[in-house]
Amino acid sequence: MPTPSTNPPTSSSVRPSRWLNLVLFLAAILWAGCARVLSTGASEVFDFRFHLDDAMPFVSSLLELLLLLLGFGLLCQIGGWRTPLGLPRRATAPSEWAKGAAIGWGLASAAVLPLALARALDVHLWLAPRAYELVALNLATLAVETLGAVLVFAGYPYHRLIDAVGRTRATLLFVLLLGLAQSIAIHATGLALPAAVPVALLGSLLIELAWLRTHGLWLGWGIAFAWNTSMALVFGLPIQGFSAFSAVVETRAIGPAWFTGGGCGPSAAWLTALLLIVAIPILLRLTDDYAWNYTRPPLTPAGIEVTIAPPAAHNSSVPTAQSQSATTQLAIPPAAPLVQILPSTPRGASVRSSFDVADPSESE
Repeated sequence: MPTPSTNPPTSSSVRPSRWLNLVLFLAAILWAGCARVLSTGASEVFDFRFHLDDAMPFVSSLLELLLLLLGFGLLCQIGGWRTPLGLPRRATAPSEWAKGAAIGWGLASAAVLPLALARALDVHLWLAPRAYELVALNLATLAVETLGAVLVFAGYPYHRLIDAVGRTRATLLFVLLLGLAQSIAIHATGLALPAAVPVALLGSLLIELAWLRTHGLWLGWGIAFAWNTSMALVFGLPIQGFSAFSAVVETRAIGPAWFTGGGCGPSAAWLTALLLIVAIPILLRLTDDYAWNYTRPPLTPAGIEVTIAPPAAHNSSVPTAQSQSATTQLAIPPAAPLVQILPSTPRGASVRSSFDVADPSESE
């Protein structure tokens, strides 16, 4: 059973107003877009100067994460909040991340298994030593990249929107905004993949529910990292159309787009949308203990303290009639007098003595 966190609260005693939270939310979303553009441009400059080659995605993801932390940290100072990262130090953090990784791995395996059974996967292996070096580099890149994505989807911007409009409205609004952004990205690529939008919506909802159940990003980070790692490094499939992370295994799905996801992989297949719907109650069941220990409000005593004063007769030196009757009932009765039993004279001795004192003349 996990123990409640002893960390101090992440906010100050004075909460920002609703309108200030809305302004901070919009500023955080705007900064997230700027961080993506700035990190891409800076990584290109570093690549031109230092010839990063395969390390360029890692540098770009690391710069984006650092920019997000810097910008969110400044916004926290404005609103009076202390920690923008959302990774609390507590004893259950490893188990939260592990459970998230188990959910992500299960989703990826369930999405790929029907494709394998239908023989819709064309697999190629690259066993050169360089491939294994890329596996380690891609693992680090995916870890940093998924942390940055979860920090945006379920981190500081999402928290500010919750304080502005409430948990339910904030979740629905954030999911709709992500769906709109995903639709714009799909139309920009020219790919007709209608399942990509609901998969993105349900994936974002799963990450946000992970935060709502734990008040931490460990669980959501584990889900995103395990999903991307399984798809790219284990199965060799593209992640939303990006296949640069496939090193040892490279796979191409063959079949209808609604079943395989086309060039975007299972992240644009209808089967993945169904699996995400099934994963929601599973996540809720696995996080019962975390929700009880980390999300419920603290129990505070309520009501008015009442002290009943003793009756006045209790403090009086004069005994009352009630106390006298009680004393009479409980009084110990006087002791009975003792009876002394004296020794009696034997009957034979008394008879003998009467003969002894008789007149001698009578005996003649």
